[in-house]
Amino acid sequence: MPSLPSASGTGMYYMRAAKSIRLIRQGCTNRPFYHISVTHRKRLNSQPVIEQLGSYDPMPNMYNEKLVALNLERLKFWLGNGAHVTNPVAELLGLAGFFPIHPRSYMTAWRNRKTEKERVAAEEAEKAKAESS
Repeated sequence: MPSLPSASGTGMYYMRAAKSIRLIRQGCTNRPFYHISVTHRKRLNSQPVIEQLGSYDPMPNMYNEKLVALNLERLKFWLGNGAHVTNPVAELLGLAGFFPIHPRSYMTAWRNRKTEKERVAAEEAEKAKAESS
């Protein structure tokens, strides 16, 4: 049997297991922060990740920005080696221009536009009602 690489976990299965690029939650209660990492698909929380490729902060900062940092070279490497990308990471990569825009991003934008349109129409109706009284 060949020797196992360091930090391989439980043996040969993990050497051949499919890899996944996913968000791993860090941070505190009510203050999430995510690491974009390459892991084994069936990784337990107690096992270490293979490599961290970036980070994502979903809480808007003072400029109303949600910050994302990506190592695109390593991301290309892992995609070339057959790593699977989860949907939340695919959405982020679509917004970053690395992947095509994810359909969920289009649906979110459509819902936001619809809600804003309804809000403006309600304000105009309220304003017209106040002027006629």
